[in-house]
Amino acid sequence: MSTMSASVERAAELAESLSEIRSRVQKAASGSFPPTLVAVSKFKPASDIAVCYEHGQLDFGENYVQELIEKAEALPKDIRWHFIGTLQSNKAKSLASIPNLHTIQTLSSIKTAKALNKALPSDRAAPLNILIQINTSGEEAKSGLPPLASSTDVAASELFQLAKIMITECPKLRLQGLMTIGSLEQSLTASETDQNADFDRLKETRDVLQNALRAELGDSDQMKWGQDGILVLSMGMSSDFEAALKAGSDIVRVGTGIFGERLKKMAA
Repeated sequence: MSTMSASVERAAELAESLSEIRSRVQKAASGSFPPTLVAVSKFKPASDIAVCYEHGQLDFGENYVQELIEKAEALPKDIRWHFIGTLQSNKAKSLASIPNLHTIQTLSSIKTAKALNKALPSDRAAPLNILIQINTSGEEAKSGLPPLASSTDVAASELFQLAKIMITECPKLRLQGLMTIGSLEQSLTASETDQNADFDRLKETRDVLQNALRAELGDSDQMKWGQDGILVLSMGMSSDFEAALKAGSDIVRVGTGIFGERLKKMAA
């Protein structure tokens, strides 16, 4: 992983883009908590991340385990890394070895939750934050569990069972909330109308799951999940993050808007 410094021109470009995105995030925010901007740095060099870090950006998102491991080793240890790629249980041990891994946003199986809980070191300072990925668009190419509706048999759903097991059986994990990617079609619609059916489905799913957890677990376990007893939402990317924030998102994942277009990945 190269840590060569960015050119003066590149550093100025990144600083300007980051400042603009931050301003837009703050202006559009309407969620339950101050919004978190995750700068999606996949395929970008460590030098780009270092520039953003120097301007106060601490949350960065990566899609590939090995790339994340290399960057975490090369960059400051107070960076808060978010894993936002497809998550397989056989990668749990590698991810768990990253000391400053802050959040995994793409969990969708009990097997992987248990593998992570087992692999995390016992002396870790705080539980690993977890967002469960929801496939709100129903697209086969996307990962995630099905959304819930008020008419759903929640107790029998895979989502409720995963959430309950994380809270009651995985002390090294903390269920923070839900994440979705959503469809490109809805993203384009949101950019024009601020209406996005995928965002609405994630919010409804959050509300249904929250109510079910409160009813099942009671007050004693409410401090073991969410933020102040509320599940946070991660939705919105470069093309639609403002619509997501206006819809109530707490976390947005912006890559191109900060770093510019990415080169294609050369090898898996």
